[in-house]
Amino acid sequence: MCKKDRYVVISICICLAILVFGVMVMMAVPIEGGETGRAFFVFGDSLVDSGNNNYLPTTARADTLPYGVDYPTHHPTGRFSNGFNLPDLISQRIGSEAALPYLSPEMRGQNLLLGANFASAGVGILKDTGIQFEGILRIYQQFALFQQYQERLGFEVGAAEAERIVNGSLVLITLGSNDFVNNYFYPPNSARSLQFTIPKFCSYVISEYRKILMRLYELGGRKVLVTGTGPLGCIPSQLAERSINGECVAQIQEASQIFNQLLIKMTTELNNQLTSPVFIVVNAFRINMEFINHPQRFGFVSSKIACCGQGRFNGIGGCTSFSSLCSNRDLYVFWDSFHPSQHAWEILANYIFNGTTNYMSPMNLTTILAMDSNFYK
Repeated sequence: MCKKDRYVVISICICLAILVFGVMVMMAVPIEGGETGRAFFVFGDSLVDSGNNNYLPTTARADTLPYGVDYPTHHPTGRFSNGFNLPDLISQRIGSEAALPYLSPEMRGQNLLLGANFASAGVGILKDTGIQFEGILRIYQQFALFQQYQERLGFEVGAAEAERIVNGSLVLITLGSNDFVNNYFYPPNSARSLQFTIPKFCSYVISEYRKILMRLYELGGRKVLVTGTGPLGCIPSQLAERSINGECVAQIQEASQIFNQLLIKMTTELNNQLTSPVFIVVNAFRINMEFINHPQRFGFVSSKIACCGQGRFNGIGGCTSFSSLCSNRDLYVFWDSFHPSQHAWEILANYIFNGTTNYMSPMNLTTILAMDSNFYK
C-alpha cells in the first residue's frame, strides 16, 4: 500500500470511530436525575491519555503488560503508567469518578455526566508533531469530539443543562512535550530545528498554543489546568541518547525552560484579557526538578533510571514484557523512558492542589475552587 493510500485508510478509520458515536446518540440510555460529581474533561498527549488510542489504528498504545501492573485490576488500560495517571488522581481529589476515554463503548448514559477524556498519545501543539504516529487524534480532532460530546449531552439533559455542566467543569490540557522530543529534537537536524532557533521555536509553539487555549475557551472551558513541559532534558530517553554521564541535556533543558516561561506569560495575558483566572498553569518543569535534584526527599532512589525499559538508563525503546522491570515502582521517578511513575504523579498532584505560586500560576487549584462558588453548584 502506498503512503498516500495508507493515510486515506487511517483517516477513514478515525472518521468511522467518530461516526459510531453519532449512532450511539440514538441508542443512548436515558439519564435519570440526581446529584453527580463535577464533570472533568481531559485533552492532550500520552501523559494524560487514559485509553483512547486503544480504539485507534495506531501503534502508540500502552495496552500490554507491564503497563497497568499497579492499577487496581493489574491489567493494562491504555494509560502510559504503572497505575494511575494524573487525570485519575485529580478526579480522586475533586471527588469524581475518573472520566472514561471518549472512544470507550461505555461512554453513554450516566457516564456522560462525569465528563470525558479525549487525550491521545503522540499529539502535540503543532500539526506536524508526531507524524511518525499514524491514526492518533490531533488536538483539533479532540475538540471536534468535545463538540460531539456536548451535542450528545444536550440530547440527554437539554441544551441549557449541558452548557451548565461544561461551564462548571474542570478541564486539564497537557501538550508541548512531543513538540520538542518528537519534533524539534527528533530526528537530529529536523526540519523545525533548521527553520528555527530554540527561542524562536518556543515563541512559535506558544503562539499556536494560544489559539488552542482560546478555542477551548470558546467551547466552554472556564477552569482550565494547563501543564507546562517537564524537564525534558532529564528524561531517561534523552539521557540514553544524548547524555554522557547522566547529566541532563542542556539544550533540551533550555527549550523546556523557555517554553514554560512563555506559557506563564501567555496565560497571564489571556486571563487579563478574559478578566478571570480561566487558565491555571502547572509549572511541571520546576516541580519535576525537585524530584530530579532531591530524589531522596520524596522517597525515590532514582531520578535517572526508568523502572521499565532497556539499555542505558532503561531509556531505549518502550516498556514491554521483555524489558527490565523494577520490583518497587514507588522508588522511581520515571516509569518508562518518557512517563512518570504513579508515585511521581501523586506528588505532582499534591503540588497542583497545594503548591505555592512558585509552582502554580496564578494560584493553586484548591484556592481557585474555593474562590469559585459556582463550581460547587
